Amino acid sequence: MQKEKSGLAAEAGEYRLGGDLKIARLGFGAMRITGEGVWGEPADRKEAVRVLRRAVELGINFIDTADSYGPGVSEEIIAEALHPYPAGLVIATKAGFDRPGPGRWTENGRPEHLRAACEGSLHRLRLDRIDLYQLHRIDPKVPAEDQLGALKDLQAQGKIKHIGLSEVSVRQIQHARTIVPIVSVQNRYSLADRGSEDVLNYCEKENVGFIPWFPLAAGRMSGGESPVAQAAARWKATPSQIALAWLLARSPVMLPIPGTSKVAHLEENVAAAGLHIDKQQLQELK
Repeated sequence: MQKEKSGLAAEAGEYRLGGDLKIARLGFGAMRITGEGVWGEPADRKEAVRVLRRAVELGINFIDTADSYGPGVSEEIIAEALHPYPAGLVIATKAGFDRPGPGRWTENGRPEHLRAACEGSLHRLRLDRIDLYQLHRIDPKVPAEDQLGALKDLQAQGKIKHIGLSEVSVRQIQHARTIVPIVSVQNRYSLADRGSEDVLNYCEKENVGFIPWFPLAAGRMSGGESPVAQAAARWKATPSQIALAWLLARSPVMLPIPGTSKVAHLEENVAAAGLHIDKQQLQELK
């Protein structure tokens, strides 16, 4: 189970994001390669660089970040570690928050903010175009048409390729799709937290990529005689690996992006791609 294997992430299967970007379904979320409170430098920048490089070695070709992680720090480290980027690597980033301080997040969907945020991400990531640009939140203080219109303009200018949403309802996705094509949705979802089940079902029906954030919350369920603990013992795996394998089995549009700041933890997560849960086992963990 823990045996090293180059390209292991590919065992999670593939998904064509937006119909044209071929990615392994197990990606990497780069929020944790920042400091405490998702603020400032990480405790060990060299280890963060090693994590990113090891992720690519293990076959991960989808990395998710945001301008607000640091802020800016996560994007800068990604470029430091991986630029010039290997062929086929898809980097997704997000905009829509101001960061007043550690652990603090303020929605900002003003079009001028989103345009400036995109320019900043392009500069830090050393890109001419961002493959997937996501609205981190739909700011209730700004008409959704204005926020999505700003992203549509950036797309027309060739600065972003595809557009995604984060923390949205089915109704919000449907409305957004009347303004601009949406290729991905990033909502909180895990074995232990299925509040976005209706959104996932909608995404599967419409072939929209579903990126679950906080995908390892199932660790809460791993104690004692829980189904997760029993499955982990049976598979000689960790509860986190069972949680990720369950997500991958749950839907073909599921794109988990577990994050970490440690190479050892990264390797443990990616090993979950080698676990294949069948329908009966999937039911047992429901």
